[in-house]
Amino acid sequence: MRRAGQPPAFRAVGDGSKLSTATELYPEELQLATRNKGMPLEALRYPITPTGLHYLLVHYDIPAVDAPAWELTVAGQVNNALRLSLDDIQRRPKASVTVTMECAGNGRSLLSPRPISQPWVVEAIGTAEWAGTPLRGILEEAGLTARAVEILFTGLDLGVEGGVVQNYQRCLSLEEATRDDVLLAYEMNGQPLEPQHGYPLRLVAPGWYGMANVKWLDRIEAIETPFDGYQMNAYRYAQSNDDEGERLRFMKVRALMIPPGIPDFLTRTRLVEPGPVTLKGRAWAGRTAVSRVELSTDAGATWSDARLGEQVAPSAWREWSCQWKAEPGSYTLCARATDAQGKVQPLEQPWNVKGMGNNMVQRIEVVVA
Repeated sequence: MRRAGQPPAFRAVGDGSKLSTATELYPEELQLATRNKGMPLEALRYPITPTGLHYLLVHYDIPAVDAPAWELTVAGQVNNALRLSLDDIQRRPKASVTVTMECAGNGRSLLSPRPISQPWVVEAIGTAEWAGTPLRGILEEAGLTARAVEILFTGLDLGVEGGVVQNYQRCLSLEEATRDDVLLAYEMNGQPLEPQHGYPLRLVAPGWYGMANVKWLDRIEAIETPFDGYQMNAYRYAQSNDDEGERLRFMKVRALMIPPGIPDFLTRTRLVEPGPVTLKGRAWAGRTAVSRVELSTDAGATWSDARLGEQVAPSAWREWSCQWKAEPGSYTLCARATDAQGKVQPLEQPWNVKGMGNNMVQRIEVVVA
């Protein structure tokens, strides 16, 4: 029998069935926030995010993997099913790709009402250099049959979501799975994957939100009908629990700024000395390029262009900078980006029930004194 004050064994939270208009966090959100972490915004100074500062989201538990006994299964609609050890995979052609990766729920805690799930602000981001073997080579070796329509990826992480016991599973279309830059990665920033980042093997799909990059790979299966599992339906731009909504795919255009000056410990309001200040940050746009970044010092009332700098790699973020003559007073600094297709970050985020795909303009409160 459950004692008074104890939580029930399972509660339907984090799936869009529970919302809050309050400012305080629920215990469920606090538990998630202590397990997962965002990238400190001052780490935007690094072109490649140090591994320990890269954002992290673990849906269930970090699996315990015995690497010498571990094997990847490649099966389903293939002519030659494979069982590959880590050594087998590492003997295949090696490639690397530098990728900016963002969690699909980044910015969720800024919405009202707030979906109860991992309470990201804007820090669920990072850029890493991943190395491994191209997925396409493995699929060619297995030999896809004419009946294959999608590639299903199953991780070793196991948990309960939506009331269902499940391994984490996502799929890609054949077109996406056979792109040159899609990797089965076993290295991150020149070192073997750390346990929390998917050791011994994970999928890296450049341009996609983080949910598509399945970690702790156990099985890759060519399937003959589209996969309709929980994780494919959890990531949608739904306006209600009854609305199917469009599925999330690629990251939206976004700019983030390195907070200037020094922070107030609790509120993170910045204290800046008067005089010339160089504001810097990075911007990205999923599968397309960043064409413009603008800065506002008055909460978005007026804007001025920033200077675009180096882009780390085709699938990675681009540096930007802007000069500001800081005079005494209080300011709300904003940065917004525009992509090559003309899409601009919104000042206010369109709401959806899961808090997905948020890319509204960043705001930083600053006191110049």
